[in-house]
Amino acid sequence: MKIDLTETTASKINKALVQGRRAIGTPAVGMVLTLVIVTDEENAYDALRAADEASREHPSRTLVVIKRVSRSPRDRAKARLDADVRVGADAGTGETVILRLYGEAIDHAQSVVLPLLLPDAPVVVWWAADAPLDPAHDPLGALAQRRVTDAYAAECPVQELTGRAESYTPGDTDLSWARITPWRSMLAAALDQAPCTVTSAEVEGEEFNPSCELLAMWLASRLNVPVKRTVSAGPGLTSVRMESDGGPIVLDRVDGSVATLSMPGQPDRAVALKRRETSELLAEELRRLDPDDIYASALKFGVERLGGAPSGQQTAPSEEPAAAGSAPAKPAAKKAAAKKGAK
Repeated sequence: MKIDLTETTASKINKALVQGRRAIGTPAVGMVLTLVIVTDEENAYDALRAADEASREHPSRTLVVIKRVSRSPRDRAKARLDADVRVGADAGTGETVILRLYGEAIDHAQSVVLPLLLPDAPVVVWWAADAPLDPAHDPLGALAQRRVTDAYAAECPVQELTGRAESYTPGDTDLSWARITPWRSMLAAALDQAPCTVTSAEVEGEEFNPSCELLAMWLASRLNVPVKRTVSAGPGLTSVRMESDGGPIVLDRVDGSVATLSMPGQPDRAVALKRRETSELLAEELRRLDPDDIYASALKFGVERLGGAPSGQQTAPSEEPAAAGSAPAKPAAKKAAAKKGAK
């Protein structure tokens, strides 16, 4: 069921939610959290679709905040709120409210969102595009226990990690970190199977991919060994090689789907390591609302401390051909790729 409201208020939106639940015969509220999505019109559809799929695992009230900047000076001065209320089959397993803010209402989005939060339920804010440099001190971020960004959607993804480290507050996380969860699990399991002392490591992946940098920083901070970052043609993260006193341990993925794990004294084995969709990444982040200390320690290790030539630190475009993997991707291409899961 959909209810369109024009030039409305938070009070009328709450009444529409109650009206919609009664109309479909489900007056009880069985949602576990409030998910606030901050995005623009261009990315709103993909972000909402990802949230709907994630809601199958985490029934939630989803509030989509879209800030509309008017061209007319008169319209920019007038505060206005339009809403699209969805319940039942049109809202996954929870409720969805799409909020379009105009004029002065843009600067007070937290005042619009606050009355719509579920009582006594955790709040998660996800910036699907244009995340602030300091999420915890953003007016909307201050309402949340968990703040989700995506460095891959930024114009300078790897440089974005430096800013995230400087402003990190417990509760911050990034989808670039969730993208490497299968890699971290596989590498940890490999070291459990072959007890040895790792002396160095190398992480290979496409340029301007923050997930590659995060994995390298995680290995360096956990193993306390030098880690080299090298660039490949992709897709995403392609290989991790750990040198040990027992021989090399290699996890190699060239097609973005299946990887090969090579360990000393054991036959090579194929392991599933596909690139995941945004909905899967979001669902993973919603499973835990406590601070992620491992992410914090990896983030604060610092990109500049990695060996080799860390990608993404250039501010000027490279003169080499794009086929060589050295030219920075355009911002529009970055945003398009982020919708599909960058790693």
